[in-house]
Amino acid sequence: MPTLILVRHGRSTANTEGLLAGWTPGVALDERGTEQARALPGRLAALPLAEIVTSPLQRCQETVRPLLDARPELTAHVDERIGECHYGDWSGRKLAELKDEPLMEVVQAHPSAAAFPGGESMRAMQTRAAEAVREWNARVERDHGADAVYLMCSHGDIIKSLVADALGLHLDLFQRISVEPCSITAIRYTRLRPFLVRLGDTGDFASLVPREEPSGDDATVGGGAGAP
Repeated sequence: MPTLILVRHGRSTANTEGLLAGWTPGVALDERGTEQARALPGRLAALPLAEIVTSPLQRCQETVRPLLDARPELTAHVDERIGECHYGDWSGRKLAELKDEPLMEVVQAHPSAAAFPGGESMRAMQTRAAEAVREWNARVERDHGADAVYLMCSHGDIIKSLVADALGLHLDLFQRISVEPCSITAIRYTRLRPFLVRLGDTGDFASLVPREEPSGDDATVGGGAGAP
């Protein structure tokens, strides 16, 4: 079965403003995110990509645009199932404010029980994304062969949930996974089991440098902004 390259969108204006974007329209890449997107074709130059699939949200569309420009033989297929989690009433709010919401403790420690007010549950998010991957695996294998490589551009929580699915981890453990903006995660699927062969690879270790303000114990809902 195919190898899936998961790319989280580049850093967005919501990331730098500390907002939980969700499906809020008009959230674009910031200057650094645009640079990350421009570097993506070079990082992936050695890979013979068979297909490109993207979330419908603007920040993902902008992330894959330089890659599509570099590979005019490819077009982007939009799949809403790999769009960001529907955070409902939390969308567009400051993460600093949300940390005091009682639901945030559930999101952090027991996400399989978390459902966002006016939005969807994290279980539903993972289910739709995993179903999308399985359908695309079958389609890519049918059209391009079992050794094909294809790319999906999606969002932090979606990618983390797909990694958990590939590793056979309960969704309650997915907050232990971290993927930075424009990072590359690769999963090779086989008939019996998936293999996680890359996780959150940016080629940059800046995010590991100790910060003046500790990041704390909680996972950043939506994925965080990456290295400063």
